[in-house]
Amino acid sequence: MKTIAVIQHTEAEYLGFIEDHLEGRNVRFRYYRPFTHGGTLPFGPEGFDGLWLLGGGPYGLVSGHLLPSAGPEFRLTQTFLDFGLPVVGFGLGALILCVAAGGGAAEAPLRFAVNQVQATAPGHLGGHMPDRFPLSHYLRDKPVLPQGAEVLATGPEGEPEIFSLRGNCLGLVGHPGFKRGMVEDLVMEFAETPDDPASALADLGAVQADIAEALTPLMVGIVSHTGLM
Repeated sequence: MKTIAVIQHTEAEYLGFIEDHLEGRNVRFRYYRPFTHGGTLPFGPEGFDGLWLLGGGPYGLVSGHLLPSAGPEFRLTQTFLDFGLPVVGFGLGALILCVAAGGGAAEAPLRFAVNQVQATAPGHLGGHMPDRFPLSHYLRDKPVLPQGAEVLATGPEGEPEIFSLRGNCLGLVGHPGFKRGMVEDLVMEFAETPDDPASALADLGAVQADIAEALTPLMVGIVSHTGLM
């Protein structure tokens, strides 16, 4: 049975719909919450088959309220990469992966939106990535991809939405298992919120079933790409 370490940055954002897919494949996951009193990060990759980094709500890496645990998380992610273990990042987690892999992050405002993303070519993720599907975003700043990263899907303006690097790592600028309730809790958890969250919440509610439907093939591709199956 494989086990992954999952780094959570807010109370509200967790794996969401992804939990059921991992449990159905006998993949164990252990949450770490460095933002809580006494919360810690893993000491290293020992005992884990991968590292997943979740989003951070309004936290940024180069603007706004900077993620307090960013430094230790960069080092932890670099260690997993050095050991050749897969790292998957969603939202802010994708930015952390970029920095740890030699890329960076650029300033961008806090935003919440549901984008229709487009695969850059057929056959990505072992042929399991849908050609077009909705992806929900709630983050600040944007990734600067490291050398050698491959863009697998782009957004409405051609911006990278999903990318792979090091052969077994993935970054997703959105969260493919996002639930409406997670956004509602983020709005309640933090004083800073994106502009007009009500409209984006309505958009998310309208495509929630489509997100869940797209996640089924996506998870087949993700677990295959990362070696969890």
